[in-house]
Amino acid sequence: MKASAASGLLRGLHFLTHPLAVMLDWALPRRCLRCGVSVSGGAPLAGLCPDCWPQVRFLTPPFGTRPLCACCGVPLGGVESGVCSACTRQKPRFRRARAALLYDEISKPLVLRFKQADRTEGAALFAAWMVRAGGEVLEGADLLVPVPLHRLRLLGRQFNQAALLAQAIGRQTGIPTAPTALQRIRATGSQKQRSRAERRRNLRHAISVAPGWAGQLAGKHIVVVDDVLTSGATLDACTTCLLQAGATSVQALVLARVPAPDDPERQIGARPD
Repeated sequence: MKASAASGLLRGLHFLTHPLAVMLDWALPRRCLRCGVSVSGGAPLAGLCPDCWPQVRFLTPPFGTRPLCACCGVPLGGVESGVCSACTRQKPRFRRARAALLYDEISKPLVLRFKQADRTEGAALFAAWMVRAGGEVLEGADLLVPVPLHRLRLLGRQFNQAALLAQAIGRQTGIPTAPTALQRIRATGSQKQRSRAERRRNLRHAISVAPGWAGQLAGKHIVVVDDVLTSGATLDACTTCLLQAGATSVQALVLARVPAPDDPERQIGARPD
């Protein structure tokens, strides 16, 4: 385990006393979750260094001010509220989605460090951001269901980042979590270079409700949790399975949202890896 991950794990243990926590700050210095620079024990601004914090673009108040699509949560290009052009052309199967951050060149290292570089100690912080951003989505929710990883991807990564986020949100809100309710039964490969339509075709029959879970999903208001929302194809695939299992409603909550293609503030390199 890397020093930064070990530091976060040890600090999360409830039995640590203040003197021991101080010793850990000295032995395993805290590091910014985005850029990795050392930060003092009392200095991190919600897990980020003073340079990174003001650059991260939150989507909801008090830091986010742009209107969001009422359906998928993407920032709208204009000043009027409403529904984005993509949702107007093809309404998502989920009822509504919300995200904490805009996925751009600033937040991309934050997300990739979390899911590809063992910076899993950030899960609790990211969950807090998501809870703040997803108040209307989480209200009345019966169950949190993370987007599943295929077993081969899980074997290589050793953890499902969506499940870590869902479990952290569950601890902070008291909403039950079902990390194994969905399963990815077919490896779909990278979606990075695929169009919206190609992503949907690629995910066809790739996700299903896990054996024994159908009866536990019926009649439930479910929130699907993931790290990044791009086209919405993965969330739609999950939603279809959950609705077929009898869920009453399905909404989505993600850490970061890729900006719309026609967004004037869209920045190069914002597509997730």
